[in-house]
Amino acid sequence: MAMNDFEANSFHWLVDMLESVEVGLVVLDLDFRVQAWNGFMENHSGITASKIRNQVLFDVFPDIPKAWLTRKVDAVALLNTRAFTSWEQRPYLFQFRNTRPITGTEEYMFQNLTISPLSGVTGQVEKVCLMVYDVTDIASSKRALEQANEQLAKLSMTDRLTGLLNRGTWENLVDAEFERFRRYNHNTSLVMFDIDHFKPVNDTHGHLAGDEVIKHTAGITRANIRQSDSAGRYGGEEFGIILPETDAEGARIICERIRENIEQSVVETSVAPIRYTISIGIAQLTEKPENYMQWMQLADEALYAAKEGGRNRVVVG
Repeated sequence: MAMNDFEANSFHWLVDMLESVEVGLVVLDLDFRVQAWNGFMENHSGITASKIRNQVLFDVFPDIPKAWLTRKVDAVALLNTRAFTSWEQRPYLFQFRNTRPITGTEEYMFQNLTISPLSGVTGQVEKVCLMVYDVTDIASSKRALEQANEQLAKLSMTDRLTGLLNRGTWENLVDAEFERFRRYNHNTSLVMFDIDHFKPVNDTHGHLAGDEVIKHTAGITRANIRQSDSAGRYGGEEFGIILPETDAEGARIICERIRENIEQSVVETSVAPIRYTISIGIAQLTEKPENYMQWMQLADEALYAAKEGGRNRVVVG
């Protein structure tokens, strides 16, 4: 009798532990009918164990990927071995709302899942147990770290003031475009331009106003080029644009649009409204340059010709 009492107490403790543990426990028969549903699942789903018992899981949770879970469970039952899946493979099985205060920015609970076979007295697998682990804190931290690393990588490639590509990154793209031309011989043009009389802007209005002019130039440039084009800040008040699949005339049309927009605009700084212009040089790539630096030199020479010709103009080299 004492042994029966001990067994009864042990069973009670076991049930109490399964109900209170911070892991979701779901027992399914091989037809996916719910046989057990612990307190974790009740709390996060809002569905009681008595209500869901003997219901087909997919009827209650139509968002669960049926083909995927069926494949997993069939393999577990056939091989009589556990299967695992992490939040990185599939963010969640059950679309539960995230209720953790620390990771409140995440909309849903990230979950790891273990599927374990449950054998009957004959040794045959009759049921499976789904163990659902809330790993939102871990997933959120890792995602935040990855986003931070992406932002750092982006910052290392871009100019802090303008958001355009920085000189090193942009020059690498010029080199890559040069090599692409040598392989495919497609039309491609390179643009170099700078702000006219920029030193007097800084001397008269100060460097903060000068920075506003540079940012304004970058914004107009970005708004007037295509997604396939690459704009960079080459240094100081000088900029460059790579125009793939573009001949000299096509480049001239794009550059005239940028030049006219800048000429007609006013930069409202805290010191004074500033009007300014830019000079632009274009070099369509041919077989003549032996490397990308010679191609850049041709665009630079066209820019110099625009300066010598009176500024506020586009010159095709």
